[in-house]
Parts: sequence; structure tokens; C-alpha cells
Amino acid sequence: MSYWQSWKYKNLTFFIISIVIAIILSRYESFHSLLLNLGSLGYLGAFIAGILFVSTFTVSTGAVILLILAETLSSIEIGLIAGLGAVAGDFIIFRFIKDNLAQELESIYNHIDGNHHLTKVLHSKYFSWTLPVVGAIIIASPFPDEIGVSLMGISKMRTYQFLLISFVLNAIGIFLVVTASTVIKP
Repeated sequence: MSYWQSWKYKNLTFFIISIVIAIILSRYESFHSLLLNLGSLGYLGAFIAGILFVSTFTVSTGAVILLILAETLSSIEIGLIAGLGAVAGDFIIFRFIKDNLAQELESIYNHIDGNHHLTKVLHSKYFSWTLPVVGAIIIASPFPDEIGVSLMGISKMRTYQFLLISFVLNAIGIFLVVTASTVIKP
């Protein structure tokens, strides 16, 4: 047990383990059908689908749940409630990256690039504002949010700013996806 307590890369290890678990669970049909049954839970299902909508490994399942819910709920309701769920999912990623994982990766980065060339470029006046902007564009898109949240997490963004931006962008993005599905539906 003392080895684990002294292990420097706990969060990076947990991150890799969570990816492996997500891949393993995604291969089980019963787990996948359990997630799809969340569409029958109404608003709670929309909230959970919003959480699932932000991750690379669960975005397709989250989208299917949202599309199932679009048959019974309005696009605005789904956008707002799933947007809150997406904020919860994004916040977990944001805190994980901002607090823990960034420190562990910084240690690895310092070992590789002792002169901090990349850090100097990213914190120059030309690039310092682009991290949150590119992150916001990724969050607003229907693509998984990990990269966008990571870019916002390594910038100097405050938590309340992130929560507000994440909610607005996710709610709009989910609303547009659900609305498009109801318009395009044959």
C-alpha cells in the first residue's frame, strides 16, 4: 500500500484505467441496452444523456438517448436539462484536468522539454486567448468535449466562468442536434 501512496502518477493511472473500463463495458450488449433504456426515464434520462453526451466513449449512446427523448419531450426541455447534465460531465473532466492531471502531465512535460518552448508559445499574446475560444467551439459542437474542456482547463479560466460557458454551449449544441433530428426525421 505504501507504494501506491508514493506513486506520483495516481490520476494519470486512474485516467488510463477508466479508458480501459469504458472500452470493456462498451463491448457488452446488455450494458449498452441498459443505457438505451434511460430514454424512458424522461427528464432524468435527459440529464444522464447529457452527462454521457460529453465523453468520447459514450457520446453515441448519449445521442441515441437524446433522440429517443425527442419523440416525447420538446427540444428546448431536452436542451436545458441535458445541458445541465453535460455541465456535470464537463465539470468532472474540468476539475480532474485543472487540479490533478495537469500537475502530473506538467512533471512529464518538464522532463521532456526543460526549456518550456511549448509553454512560451501557448502563453504568448497570440495564443493565450485562443485556448478558451477553441475549447468553446469544441464544446458547442456535437463532438466529444474532452479536448475542449482540456483547453479550458489549462487556461486560466475560473470555475464559474467555465460552468456558465459550458452550460450555454452544451444546451445550444444539444438543442440544435435534437431539433435537427426532429426536422430531418422521415
